[in-house]
Amino acid sequence: MITRPEPQATRFAAELTAALGGAVAPLCCPLMEEVALTPDRPPGPFAAVVLTSEPGVRAAVRLRGQGWALPSLAFCVGDRTAAAATAAGFAAESAAGAVQDLASLILSQPDKGPLLYLHGQDRAGDLLSLLPGRPVTEAVVYAQRALALSPEALAVIGAPGPVIVPLFSPRTARLFQQALPENIGARLVPVAMSANVAQALTGDLARAATVADRPDSHAMIAAISRVISPRVP
Repeated sequence: MITRPEPQATRFAAELTAALGGAVAPLCCPLMEEVALTPDRPPGPFAAVVLTSEPGVRAAVRLRGQGWALPSLAFCVGDRTAAAATAAGFAAESAAGAVQDLASLILSQPDKGPLLYLHGQDRAGDLLSLLPGRPVTEAVVYAQRALALSPEALAVIGAPGPVIVPLFSPRTARLFQQALPENIGARLVPVAMSANVAQALTGDLARAATVADRPDSHAMIAAISRVISPRVP
């Protein structure tokens, strides 16, 4: 049961099917949808943009089309975000990890001027606290509106059988747990992208959670594979 927003949900479902074939039957049930926000334009210039998600990249493209003068250099949290930024015309550098890795990447570079951090209303980590002394301007450029579980998802949860639930953010984990009905027939098996995501769960879900080795989709698929076949390394 894939709770990611679209288009990431459909893409991850395709990746799962390609990797695991008939061992999985993906059901896309996004618990959030992207909402574009347009804040006041901050004064520049900036040496680089900082991007921690693909929605952030889409927001950068939208704002650039609205006349924002964005620098070409983009510091990106992971490879997927960096690939999206590269496709959008940025010179992207990937930290290939989490927020801590992104901060390390930025601090390893010469300070060539202020940074513009484009992010959503909800963030999994506090990047600014990890960048002491670096001038950073924030802009909240999108929100993720919560969605209810779909009727298809509720039917699956109400029936007996195992249901693997990949969870990619602490907020998604909380939304999923809050959306669960009283009567659950399925055996729910959360697979969390990080320990931070797993810690957002409580009770039986927290005890049943498996945590991916790295915060990326390849590691999530590997973790799901281990849940399905525990002998898979």
